[in-house]
Amino acid sequence: MRDELRAIRAVAFDLDGTLVDSAPDIQRALNSSLRREGRPRFDLDRVRGWIGDGPDALIARALEAQGCSGDDVALRARLRRWFDAATLAAPLAGGTVYPGIAELLEALSRRLPLVAVTNKPTPLARAVLDAAGLLPYLQAVHGADEPALRKPAPAMVLAACARLAVEPHELLMVGDAEPDMRSAHAAGCRAVLVGWGYGHATLPAWLDPLRITAPHELRAALCAAEPIPNA
Repeated sequence: MRDELRAIRAVAFDLDGTLVDSAPDIQRALNSSLRREGRPRFDLDRVRGWIGDGPDALIARALEAQGCSGDDVALRARLRRWFDAATLAAPLAGGTVYPGIAELLEALSRRLPLVAVTNKPTPLARAVLDAAGLLPYLQAVHGADEPALRKPAPAMVLAACARLAVEPHELLMVGDAEPDMRSAHAAGCRAVLVGWGYGHATLPAWLDPLRITAPHELRAALCAAEPIPNA
């Protein structure tokens, strides 16, 4: 892996399922919003399977599971407002930073610029990262504030490249699920799939990223690899 990462000059991390096990907080925020509308709530395992595409998709999946067509735009908007408010009120009340992640970011941030690229809207993502103590290690947070930005679209990854003044092949995308790997592929970036999180088991065979089972593996590979100097 070290030789394959020699050209890397910056790293982008997914948030939910990659840096932080935020499923308990996402469940709490979703159930809080559903309760306000008098709707049934969902258990953690069900919600965990819906994570990865941002709160609007999460809410749509919850409504679909309740037999709602999703055509009620006003209802979806209210649920999203309640969801955001619940998240901002307690960004990391039940979730946890995955073991070894803080050490990984601390080590890499001394060597390479780091960013977050997440389907969470930017204000929510920054609140979670701040509560997790990880925000100081990141130079930027790219959140899906518009539907067109959402991974697997490459827009946020390419925006990170532009912000950091690196070429796509010099940026490494690290994530736990198919949208992360697809966005990296579409942008022309290298990708690492982590062996924890929520979606790593459902990756299609044609996507063949590098893989790690623990954060220290990426730390060792990137800290040992000598980056190619700027031309």
